[in-house]
Amino acid sequence: MKTLRIHYLQHVPFEGLGCIADWASVKGHSLSATKFYENTNLPKLADFDWLIVMGGPMGVYDEMKFDWLPAEKEFIRDAIQAGKTVIGICLGAQLIASSLGAKVYPNAEKEIGWYPVFSTEYGMNKNLLSGNLDPFPVFHWHGDTFDLPSGALRLASSEACLNQAFIYNHKVIGLQFHFEVTENSLHQMITFCGEELVIDRYVQSAETILGYVQFINEVNNRMFYLLDFMEGGKDV
Repeated sequence: MKTLRIHYLQHVPFEGLGCIADWASVKGHSLSATKFYENTNLPKLADFDWLIVMGGPMGVYDEMKFDWLPAEKEFIRDAIQAGKTVIGICLGAQLIASSLGAKVYPNAEKEIGWYPVFSTEYGMNKNLLSGNLDPFPVFHWHGDTFDLPSGALRLASSEACLNQAFIYNHKVIGLQFHFEVTENSLHQMITFCGEELVIDRYVQSAETILGYVQFINEVNNRMFYLLDFMEGGKDV
């Protein structure tokens, strides 16, 4: 298998690659990063094979607060047009959707905690999410959602949010939820964004969130499955 050069975009210190870094290490793939909270230097398209876009508490429309957002969206769009494999998680999925011309906006409900997602018929047929147990609980932390980009196919939904996962042009994946989450990253998100944990229909308390750490191994395995699938270059 070819050694991949994976570049990732990180927006805040407490939302890093999580278990994706473990996968890349085991596979022998190289990692490089643009950490926007430190610098805004972006690589040339020729310098990487995959682009992974991580989460963060900001919105794709917060360009007045984060002046690097327009350049980031243009970079994502250029990577997609260049035929790179692009994977977005939470904010990353929203940035991909926005880069493809879809609208991103506040969801009717915030969704924070462990809630099930349901594979669509297409998602189950392709088994992209390793959905042999469906529905399955995943970790969410988002207040925004997005319209499905033109040409994209929906892979999963939840009760609170229609567009939970999509694939575009065989090589671009958007996940609204966090397959990559680790116990450490759970604690980090609660520490830095805990003021959002106002218990509601789809918002759990910190205690409840941390009480379901047994799900982490399962969602990490699903992340590994998806990465293996994309690494294999299979037709999706």
